[in-house]
Amino acid sequence: MSAFHQLVLPGLGGGELPLAEFGERITLVVNVASQCGLTPQYAGLEQLHQQYQGRGFSVLGVPCNQFAGQEPGNDDEIRAFCSLNYGVSFPLTGKLEVNGPQRHPLYRLLAGEGADFPGDITWNFEKFLVGKDGRVLARFSPRTTPDDPALIQAIENALS
Repeated sequence: MSAFHQLVLPGLGGGELPLAEFGERITLVVNVASQCGLTPQYAGLEQLHQQYQGRGFSVLGVPCNQFAGQEPGNDDEIRAFCSLNYGVSFPLTGKLEVNGPQRHPLYRLLAGEGADFPGDITWNFEKFLVGKDGRVLARFSPRTTPDDPALIQAIENALS
C-alpha cells in the first residue's frame, strides 16, 4: 500500500477518514475555504466529482484556515456551508495545516521535501491529482478552475 493510502485523516465532524478508501480511485486533493474569492470553485469541484465518480474518481476537500483566516468555521459550519451553498457530496476532512511546522503528513507527502511537486501551498484551492497507486500525477495552482482544460485532460489521462 502506498504512503498516501496508509494515511488516516480526521473526518469532518469527527471520526477517521482512511485514505485506503481511495485506493482504487483517482483523487483530486484540494485545500478549501468558505470565505475566499475562489470559494465558488466548490461548484466546479462538485461537478467534476459527479461527472467522474462512476469512472473511479473522487474529489477530497481539505478545509484549511492558514490563508487570511478564510476558513474560520467549525466542522458543523463548514459542512452546512458546503451542503447548502454548493451541494457538496465529495468527502471533506477536518481542518488541516498545509504549510509550516504543523503541516499535516498528507501535505508533507504531497508538497514536502522529496515530493514530486514540492513547495509550499500558495493559497486556498491548490489541487493535487493523485493516481490509484498513490503517486502525485500533477499539481495545479489555486487559480486553475475545475473546468480548466489542462485539469480535465489530466483527469481523463489518469482514468484511461
